Amino acid sequence: MTATAAPQPRTATLPEFQWDDALIRRYDLSGPRYTSYPTAVEFNQNYPVEEMVKAAARSKASGRPLSLYTHLPFCAHLCYYCACNKVITKKRYKAMPYVERVLKEAAIQSKLFGADRPVTQLHWGGGTPTFLPRDVMQHLMEGYGELFNLQSGAERDYSVEIDPREVDQDTLPTLWELGFNRISLGVQDVNPQVQKAVNRIQPRAMTESVLNEARRIGFRSINLDLIYGLPYQTPESFAETLEAVIEMLPDRLSVFSYAHLPDRFYPQTRIQADTLPSPQQKLTILHNTINRLLEAGYEYIGMDHFAKPDDSLAVAQREGRLHRNFQGYTTHSECDLVSLGVSAIGQTDDAYFQNNHDLPSWETAIDAGQLAITKGVNLTRDDRIRRWVIGQLICQFRLDRQQFSAVWQEDLDRYFADELGRLKPMLQDELIADDGRALQVQPAGRLLIRAICQIFDLYRKEGASQRFSRII
Repeated sequence: MTATAAPQPRTATLPEFQWDDALIRRYDLSGPRYTSYPTAVEFNQNYPVEEMVKAAARSKASGRPLSLYTHLPFCAHLCYYCACNKVITKKRYKAMPYVERVLKEAAIQSKLFGADRPVTQLHWGGGTPTFLPRDVMQHLMEGYGELFNLQSGAERDYSVEIDPREVDQDTLPTLWELGFNRISLGVQDVNPQVQKAVNRIQPRAMTESVLNEARRIGFRSINLDLIYGLPYQTPESFAETLEAVIEMLPDRLSVFSYAHLPDRFYPQTRIQADTLPSPQQKLTILHNTINRLLEAGYEYIGMDHFAKPDDSLAVAQREGRLHRNFQGYTTHSECDLVSLGVSAIGQTDDAYFQNNHDLPSWETAIDAGQLAITKGVNLTRDDRIRRWVIGQLICQFRLDRQQFSAVWQEDLDRYFADELGRLKPMLQDELIADDGRALQVQPAGRLLIRAICQIFDLYRKEGASQRFSRII
């Protein structure tokens, strides 16, 4: 059973964000993004499919709602910065065979997880989901409708990632008809020199046209993605991009840091290192971006996410019920995650499991009528406790002792005696405060939340964080 307790609303609005160069230098090491705990590097590389089947049975018995994720890997264009699992092709006919296999996989998972459970959250990611022709999109969603209990009420959260370059006059109306009500638009930067350097030519007017049409149709909670640290970006040029984006009035903004790792991601070899902004310039860009977005009325949700005060993410955070999973920040903490497609990661209350990252291998497994799970991990009670604690800190910026005791029947100070001892330097540096009732992340600690969370990460206790990106 999932340990639950009523979320603790914040008693007051969090103080303003605070930037402290000295603390950033001290704590800006590397660390996980905590879209899961344990993190993906702890997954068993030979996770038995039988364990996933057992986890799905336990999930089915719980009756919790479901979140349905689909990884659609196709892209018509190669963006040089991209580190996603993708297939670059202009051949649209490849989409239907892939979708047919996804539906075969969905049929298996529907039986395992329970076809009658309400799907309150659904997301298409990639890749470029809008690579799919209209009839293929319809076929996929109709198949899901036969296999799962898709919801149609206003409370559903059905989202899709959109490349504005891959949108024609039918795309948005089709997505709306299929039940999607939220979209995320990839922008990255509106500066033509930056766009050319990363092979993503996307005029501002193109983005605005898609966004305005989405609003006219009725899509809500529209998100725009930006990336800082790309070639030829400067604090001045990115400030101009930010002004252009603020004028578009998105409900949410994701502002990601580019990590240049050409040894790991071959497309990044097309990017010349000497064209990238310096580490200090990147910090300046981030500092200016946060200040400007706060000034423009956005709330800092955490890490690289911002939202308008009336957006569901901001409301959920204020009410103490924000959640984090492989799709980032979400309001659907009650959902188990069924994931379909190559490399997709699923989640139940006590397990994670990932499909094969290699497309031909995934196809072979599905064609044989088998699941393509290759990695995963079963969670111990300690894992679940630490996941809950890290979730409270990274989502609510607060860890309440009474709530912890109610959920886990444990005493926080006794259970985490060692961790609270190692937290003392952060208390002294005023990254976090402890009034005896709760640990409260302070304004200077919000940017460094990943460092705070690592204190409670048993797998990082020995300092093994070199496999992760820098915190800032």
